[in-house]
Amino acid sequence: MTSSTLDKDSAALSELLTVLGREAQAFRFEVAPNPCVGAAVLAGGVEVARGFHRVWGGPHAEVEALEAARAAARLGGPGPESWDTLVVTLEPCSSTGKTPPCVDAIVAAGIRTVVVGALDPDPRHRGRGLEKLREAGLEVALIDGPCPLESVAPHFLRWTSRERLRRPRPWTVAKWAQTLSGHLRPPKDVGDGRWISGPGALAEVHELRGRVDAILTGVGTVLADDPRMTLRPQGSAANLGGLDPVGIQPPQRIVFDSWLRTPPDARLFAPAEPGEFAGGVVILSLPAPDVQRRRRLEAAGAEVVEMRGTDRKRLHLRTVHEWLMERGLRRVLLESGPELLRAHLTGGFVDQVRVVTGDVRGGRGESLASWLATADLQERLDREVAPDAVLEAFLESK
Repeated sequence: MTSSTLDKDSAALSELLTVLGREAQAFRFEVAPNPCVGAAVLAGGVEVARGFHRVWGGPHAEVEALEAARAAARLGGPGPESWDTLVVTLEPCSSTGKTPPCVDAIVAAGIRTVVVGALDPDPRHRGRGLEKLREAGLEVALIDGPCPLESVAPHFLRWTSRERLRRPRPWTVAKWAQTLSGHLRPPKDVGDGRWISGPGALAEVHELRGRVDAILTGVGTVLADDPRMTLRPQGSAANLGGLDPVGIQPPQRIVFDSWLRTPPDARLFAPAEPGEFAGGVVILSLPAPDVQRRRRLEAAGAEVVEMRGTDRKRLHLRTVHEWLMERGLRRVLLESGPELLRAHLTGGFVDQVRVVTGDVRGGRGESLASWLATADLQERLDREVAPDAVLEAFLESK
């Protein structure tokens, strides 16, 4: 595609960018904090294939579009020699993260022109992808306007904001199941007094765990429920967020435990069963914990890390989250009881929520119904996983 052809077809390309941006938004809760991105491969102005960034840690839109084009070619579609243009809603990445740089894949595919809908807002990367493409001899065009990040991926703008970059912390997804009255624990005669949601929603939990670097919980949950916090994908790679089960790094299991009350014989420390993926156990405590308790937990397999506290009871959340980021944990899942959950919500440490409401009346303990009723939920999505209702949304975090 020459410059003159590009100018002539700019209206069609703008329309394609608009459509790709709108369709990419469907994956916003699966890819955050990464942006939702769409891409298309063209041959002679005709679309060959589309691709989207579908899950966090999975292939980016450009790579998926190129792979879809290869699959189409195997079925008789245009071959790689005729692919001349890649249209993508956001500047292709130029650095290695969970995946290799997309600019390398584009150059290797023989694409000659790249049309981009928006520049990367991250000042550390802005413009570098386009520069590398130009250095490789590709024509690059920026069509600003059809798919603005303010509409397509506002969560990514918050993730790359000056304040977030100045004081980095992980993207935190809070997930909880509640009864119709907002209680996090059902009546004693329902679900063995523990389970609120059905099998479909429970299966989704394992998908979500396959898309995070760590699972956070509190010692209260460990004492009350003795959870495993592992991945049990039932043999399906899809349940691991599109990741290959072979060689997968399961999320670390991190317990907020100020005074090391976690029992050394907790199920957290049991060996992984066949088909189960168990990450390492890290216990966060206040400074100078009981030496004997620490030794017993370390003997059980835990890594004990001392953390600053807000008082002699609670860990300092900002310190914890900055430490998580320093450890390389960029996306974490909070699965905890109401006390730790409310502390994160009111403290502004939650970026995204998934709330599963089961068809259960009543309940025990604290209800989060009042918080949920007044919360500023952004880009809200309501769906059903029979027999449960699922709410997903972003929050304006601090």
